[in-house]
Amino acid sequence: MGKDVEVGGHEYSAKDYQDPPPADLFDAEELTKWSFYRAIIAEFIATLLFLYITVLTVIGYKSQTDPAHSSDQCGGVGILGIAWAFGGMIFVLVYCTAGISGGHINPAVTFGLFLARKVTLPRAFMYIVAQCLGAVCGCGLVKAFQKTYYNTYGGGANELADGYSKGTGLGAEIIGTFVLVYTVFSATDPKRNARDSHVPVLAPLPIGFAVFMVHLATIPITGTGINPARSFGAAVMYGKEKAWDDQWLFWVGPMIGAAIAAFYHQFVLRAGAVKALGSSRSM
Repeated sequence: MGKDVEVGGHEYSAKDYQDPPPADLFDAEELTKWSFYRAIIAEFIATLLFLYITVLTVIGYKSQTDPAHSSDQCGGVGILGIAWAFGGMIFVLVYCTAGISGGHINPAVTFGLFLARKVTLPRAFMYIVAQCLGAVCGCGLVKAFQKTYYNTYGGGANELADGYSKGTGLGAEIIGTFVLVYTVFSATDPKRNARDSHVPVLAPLPIGFAVFMVHLATIPITGTGINPARSFGAAVMYGKEKAWDDQWLFWVGPMIGAAIAAFYHQFVLRAGAVKALGSSRSM
């Protein structure tokens, strides 16, 4: 139950909150606005920077622990450092771009928000294109600067680790992406912000931590995708057969995970199905 609060002689209740209207499937007007294209550019640059820093971290770790060049197998940043690199960059980039594009930086996040009718179809499509191109360019910069290391140490490409089945890899990607997209919905929920305004929530922080935690759990299995653009960009620039053989895992898994997270948040936690049923009965 929301507690009534008196402000300026008027009483307001948590029940006064109204959900913002769902986004149209197609909004021709937004195609004429500079803010639409500015957001696409922001997604491209953010994903480029994300892949550049994180893939460099992965390659650097592998080169530092290569027995041919170092006898210290405990050197480098380790899995913990790689997870921090991915989670930390998401925190930084979401913080920087949230007010411009929403800070998606991930086709799975965009897909989940589209299913929840938070973005239009043209915006979702253009975001995903920009994210994939940004990922390719980010990996391209790494390859241009450190071509020998890039080719020797796998180019940061996601691959299913030996000893794991395709089903295990797919499950890891579904659950990992669910954790991420569920966190995105929860951290950016406008109703929560209105209800719990006394509890400041810096949305990029829990989102970055979600990425960090998922990487700790799934790096040994798939190298952690949970971001189709990240997997696609690395596979394009690395170009080896194994990376492409497993590529479907890093698209199907994240999209399923994002869809489940969108359904769970919108129709279970936010009771979207109950609201829809109630409104239909009142007509």
